[in-house]
Amino acid sequence: MSASGIAALTNVALIWDEGRIEQWIRFGQVAHERVVDRHRRIVGFTGGSVFAYVRWQANAYGTVVSRIDILRAGGECTERVEIPGVTLGAHSLLRLSGWSKVEAALQIIDGIEALGIAPERVCPDHWRQVHNRLSLGRASEPYTRDRHRAWLLRRAVTP
Repeated sequence: MSASGIAALTNVALIWDEGRIEQWIRFGQVAHERVVDRHRRIVGFTGGSVFAYVRWQANAYGTVVSRIDILRAGGECTERVEIPGVTLGAHSLLRLSGWSKVEAALQIIDGIEALGIAPERVCPDHWRQVHNRLSLGRASEPYTRDRHRAWLLRRAVTP
């Protein structure tokens, strides 16, 4: 990929220092990856692609940060949020903090994958609904094959 192509990507800086700082991509199609050193790498996503960015950090007393963001990469999106480690910003579909909420979101992602559906292809409205429900401590509506089929049909008829 050319230097100008890489610059146009939404880039995410990832750090992995086992048991101290752990940042990873839970799902999404990585368009570019650059290894900085044995603890750091940078991954890039094309405009419009959806991905999940998980951040966890601890100190001597326990967990300090536990977050998950499901984001739509740059592109023509004008409602970008600034998230540490994400260059060019991204449109937020879900943003949760606190381990119980993060764990619930990860279980929802696992359930979607168990249906044979790639989480990055899920209707963006579903991620917003999951965000709203989990933020209030409530259960999320399940994503089903029928809902996914309806989303794909709706996308096919709207430009």
